[in-house]
Amino acid sequence: MDVRDGYHLWADAHAFFDSPLIHSAPDHTDPLGQQSSAWETRLAEATPNGALLRGNALFEALTGSGPLYLLHVTHALEEISQQGFLYPSGGCLVGSIYCAPLIASGTGFRPHNLAQYVLNKEAPAFVAKLGAPDRTPTPLIFEITRPRRAYRGLAGVDYLRLGSIHLSIYTHLEYLLSTAERYELRETVVSRIKNSTTFLSLAAAIVYEGANVAPAVFLELLDETIPRLPILGYLYFEALAEYLMLHSTSERTQRLAARGEFNNWLYKEMLFAALGMAGKFDLAKFQPSPSTFAALLEQVDATVDAAHARSYLRDRISYLVAARLFTPGQVPDAWHHTRWEFDGLAAHLGPLLGHLIHRELRTFGRYPDFYFYFDQHKALQAWNYWNHMDIFAPFNGTMPKGEVGINPAYPDLEYRVWRAEQDDAGRIHPVERLDLTIAPRLVDIKYTLMRNNKWSVPEPSAS
Repeated sequence: MDVRDGYHLWADAHAFFDSPLIHSAPDHTDPLGQQSSAWETRLAEATPNGALLRGNALFEALTGSGPLYLLHVTHALEEISQQGFLYPSGGCLVGSIYCAPLIASGTGFRPHNLAQYVLNKEAPAFVAKLGAPDRTPTPLIFEITRPRRAYRGLAGVDYLRLGSIHLSIYTHLEYLLSTAERYELRETVVSRIKNSTTFLSLAAAIVYEGANVAPAVFLELLDETIPRLPILGYLYFEALAEYLMLHSTSERTQRLAARGEFNNWLYKEMLFAALGMAGKFDLAKFQPSPSTFAALLEQVDATVDAAHARSYLRDRISYLVAARLFTPGQVPDAWHHTRWEFDGLAAHLGPLLGHLIHRELRTFGRYPDFYFYFDQHKALQAWNYWNHMDIFAPFNGTMPKGEVGINPAYPDLEYRVWRAEQDDAGRIHPVERLDLTIAPRLVDIKYTLMRNNKWSVPEPSAS
């Protein structure tokens, strides 16, 4: 991949949130152009909380003046303090320090509701389930001096759009694997797709042909296919989280909307309370049972309608399959004529292949030994793009939930770090200035708070 191609891939992996007065014009060379524009309008203008997609507390913090205050939660402050370095990890924010916004309030800070959930419910649940009483989730406050040349627009990285990048990186690093391993990996991902064509062709028919499919039938087939195509678990989660945040009319949701925040507790409670994912955060296994779907939504938020949600998810997930998993500009057809060979599939289903390879490298045989380098390579490219764009605080662009990171490679970034404590009113207060340096070097993902299954932390220490 040359520099120009890499730049374009990373530009395409970002969602650019422009002025609310400007809507993206349909790209008539793109078979999904009109649908993409229609979805953009539908989400923003035809949902109870759609206005927050363009105007919200996260965007106000990112585009404001003065210092930017962010909250980061760690379970390994002692190790970090001894080392003197804080390392980023992979995940939805690629290679940044995962944070959420803080809003100055009196002598302290009011945390965004996402930060509140992570600090008070999510992080303690992980620590408790893994049986590590000596580990305590600790809030850290970052005060970042806004760089003079910082990008004033809003470009969020959308991890669902990283499939082409994953495939490109694999083609550069595949010779770390043996000939037999490369063959096995290729055959594995091709087989996964070949045995999932019933779902893929159904999604394509809904998007490109307007096929009328019962929502219950679609969700049943989706449920059957997720184990073979784990990326569908991520798509399902993001679509359902999006639906809940946009359509909830609960008192809490309305109260948070009034202060410019999506209600992150909706999908968090769905994950950690209703689906029992505390202690293991794996969206590849996100499979709400179709038979208990209505009961799940009732448990999470009684203001949303299950029948409407099913219909929405059928349409939205089908669109996301076409937009995020098919090669841009390509419309797969005549599935029964497909030649099931890796290189041929890459022409039509490149992003899907990339996502599957990225997942396979975590768990298959000797592959996990190289997964770290695969993600480090990806992080280097992301940092290069962010520095080119002068993005010092990337955010999750699948939806402006409140997930924001710190670019660890931004040149001469000025920041201060404090260990913090929370008062009885829920406000966060700095209590001790820490001498920490953010280092542009990934920590292995298995040592991070939200994916940790081991508590013996080697160097570099965990974030």
